[in-house]
Amino acid sequence: MTIRKIAFAGVIAAVYAVLTMVLAPISYGPIQFRLSEVLCILPFFFPFSAWGLFIGCVVANLLSAYGLLDIVFGSLATLLAALCTMYIGRLSKEHAAVKALACLPPVVINGLVIGALIAYETTAAPGAFWPAFIASGLQVGFGELVILYVLGLPALILLPRSSFFRTLTALYAQNR
Repeated sequence: MTIRKIAFAGVIAAVYAVLTMVLAPISYGPIQFRLSEVLCILPFFFPFSAWGLFIGCVVANLLSAYGLLDIVFGSLATLLAALCTMYIGRLSKEHAAVKALACLPPVVINGLVIGALIAYETTAAPGAFWPAFIASGLQVGFGELVILYVLGLPALILLPRSSFFRTLTALYAQNR
């Protein structure tokens, strides 16, 4: 990785962490709308941004009520989703169906992982995990779905048209 890519990933980490923390009332808990998750589309275009998302999520999850489990597994879920989005971006950058597919990994992975984490942390009664997992997974998945498809998908479509984005892409292409 070049210094420029590391700096870019650092900026992504900072923006993710700050957005999550500033919007804490809607960023944490069983029903969450992490606006910062819209950044999960960036690995579609810039593979190295996956690491920035991971580091930003680690920092943001330091404030999580779910503690070390969320710091570790929540952040790894974001990294896995970002890597999946990155691989989907290798399929095609032009087709709308591929762009729609690229928004799906954060929805599914966070719904499953964070849903399980919340269910584990909040249920004490035997047999209560599975109903809590289903409820939490659907709630987290719904929040991700809203963020990624209402904000992320239009951004995936519109970003390549902006001059700022084209400049970033050109800088990335220079340093390959």
